[in-house]
Amino acid sequence: STGAKSTGMAGTGIGMSHGAESSLTNGALITSVEGTQVSFGGTLFMPKVSFDNGMGAGSKDSAADMNVIPTVAVATKLSDNLYMGVGMWGTAGMGVDYRDEDANMNFVSNLQLMQFAVPVAYKIGDLSLSITPLLQYGSLDMNYDSNGTANPGGQSTTQGVAQDLQFGYNLGASYEISGVTIGAMYKSEIEMTYDGQISQAMNDFTGAPASNFSDKLSTPAEIGLGVSYNMNEHTVAVDYKQIKWASAAGYEDFKWDDQTVMSIGYQYATEAWALRAGYNYAESPITDQGAAGGLLNQFNLMGFPAIVESHITLGGSYNVSEQTSFDLAYVYTPEVTETYKGMGGQTIETKHSQTALSAQVTFNF
Repeated sequence: STGAKSTGMAGTGIGMSHGAESSLTNGALITSVEGTQVSFGGTLFMPKVSFDNGMGAGSKDSAADMNVIPTVAVATKLSDNLYMGVGMWGTAGMGVDYRDEDANMNFVSNLQLMQFAVPVAYKIGDLSLSITPLLQYGSLDMNYDSNGTANPGGQSTTQGVAQDLQFGYNLGASYEISGVTIGAMYKSEIEMTYDGQISQAMNDFTGAPASNFSDKLSTPAEIGLGVSYNMNEHTVAVDYKQIKWASAAGYEDFKWDDQTVMSIGYQYATEAWALRAGYNYAESPITDQGAAGGLLNQFNLMGFPAIVESHITLGGSYNVSEQTSFDLAYVYTPEVTETYKGMGGQTIETKHSQTALSAQVTFNF
């Protein structure tokens, strides 16, 4: 999740400052804040997912169709050169809920991630550099019961939600010259371990020893470049980002591919209000592993169906006064359908679309 201003422009924010909100994307850009800025809000995230196990029961809808993701960002100018911020935001809410669907093994998965970060930025002329130490909280719950269905496997013996708390860091840089801002960022991989979740679920499912499987599910490293051009009321921003799923512990085992994310956003801003729009595309990191990889296919498509690719965004801000503004954003993610071979050699199918609504209030002091 990013703040509402960035979201309205398809998530662009590596090479365009959104004030305190930049704590979430490129900390070097908090240097645009002239005093102290505080933004807080949240996103109502509404995925629509269904899965067909290929055994004649048809497509069943996941009940996990609503998530609330909070964001809080603060940035302040400490001196002519030194800036500091605080950010707290939900970075992911991913999972499915088929607990009432016997055909889908009553499978439930729920991954929640929250980050707390303290960006520190230093400005020298037109160049800004930042380092952002951060603390990430994660929770993962996976369980299923395939007894009495046509699926192999039994009942999972995972013991409720597993949690972890780990440190990471982000690095940022930006350079501004005649209306053009160029930015770069790096986010470290954060190795998360959810004791007794993945290993136990796979052990219950396959009969292979739990020690054959890892309980790691790391947040992948990211590297990105961005550029924006501002001319009077108009700003255009473009971001390029690589998400390193293929080398992230856990996702590596599930054979996810690295993901390239391209975003373009436009803003028309007056003193009283702003309108934003954008488009974001990232090819799905999940690929068909063929009949031999049917077990992985089933876990990916049924439990972690991150197959959506395009995001179309709209947004706006209304400045109530010099001190206060309200920011809104809407994201529409068209439906994607993927059909793979399942663990019994049958054809399985997932459909996934999303909508999201973000609202935020920003104060300047």
